Amino acid sequence: MSYQASDTRYNTMRYSRSGRSGVKLPLISLGLWHNFGGVDTLSNSREMILKAFDLGITHFDLANNYGPPPGSAEESFGSVMAKDLRPYRDQLFISTKAGWGMWPGPYGDWGSRKYLIASLDQSLKRMGLDYVDLLYHHRPDPETPLEETMSALDQIVRQGKALYVGISSYDAERTASASKILKQLGTPCLIHQPSYSMLNRSIEEKLLDVLEAEGIGCIAFCPLAQGLLTSKYLNGIPEGSRAAKPWGFLKADRITEDVIAKVGKLNDIASGRGQSLAQMSLAWVLRDERVTSALIGASKVSQIEENAAALERLDFAPEELSAIDEALA
Repeated sequence: MSYQASDTRYNTMRYSRSGRSGVKLPLISLGLWHNFGGVDTLSNSREMILKAFDLGITHFDLANNYGPPPGSAEESFGSVMAKDLRPYRDQLFISTKAGWGMWPGPYGDWGSRKYLIASLDQSLKRMGLDYVDLLYHHRPDPETPLEETMSALDQIVRQGKALYVGISSYDAERTASASKILKQLGTPCLIHQPSYSMLNRSIEEKLLDVLEAEGIGCIAFCPLAQGLLTSKYLNGIPEGSRAAKPWGFLKADRITEDVIAKVGKLNDIASGRGQSLAQMSLAWVLRDERVTSALIGASKVSQIEENAAALERLDFAPEELSAIDEALA
């Protein structure tokens, strides 16, 4: 059956400007890190992508190594793009990344010009696209000069292969340096993608201030701490969850009694707000105006629907924020 996007998809989604750019992103973006690879069921991946767009989620976030196997998430997205979303290309904001190991040898990892340009060429072929809206450098490279990595991003924009560039997992100092170089080149950094959640607040120390000063947006990945900030693990590790998968990055040893005790207290606070823990966790990340969007993952359509409904209650009373801080102490 031919897909036709919902006529009401822009009625309830809210959009936020990324830093001092002209780009607005949905407050909730969909990441294809897990559950969209070659080991997953394509029909379920397709259903989630299309439901997200029907809910006004216009931003789809990928990377060259997403799968497993690496590259297969881009292939899955490319299949949905070709079959269903091609007529809506100009309504979509598609990002991908390069920076982790992708192929053998000295040219398939980190941040050299050769790697970044070759990787994006491969990504475009897998997704069947002429360009991406955003290319990230996925992680800082301790050996390649920052000037080489940033000038490669600038070159990619000038070649028309990406409209914007961003960085991910850079600390505050390296972010400031990267931003300065990109501005001098004439291709300013659009957005930074750090890990940020109630269980990981390190970006509050310096990074958010740097992003504000530089006019760079912020999109938080793992705002639900890979599922820890949901009710999923309150009673153990369910079958099929990220912690139960051998290739997942959420290791079972992270689910300690102390963490579960904190999550239980947070769950009670969320219930008092009339939200699920996942919804409150997303609202909490978005409470700071410097955060442009929260990047969610999903394994089924109902999770996307639940997470999008977080936008129905984004405000926090001072006593709620104090209770959250106390629960996390």
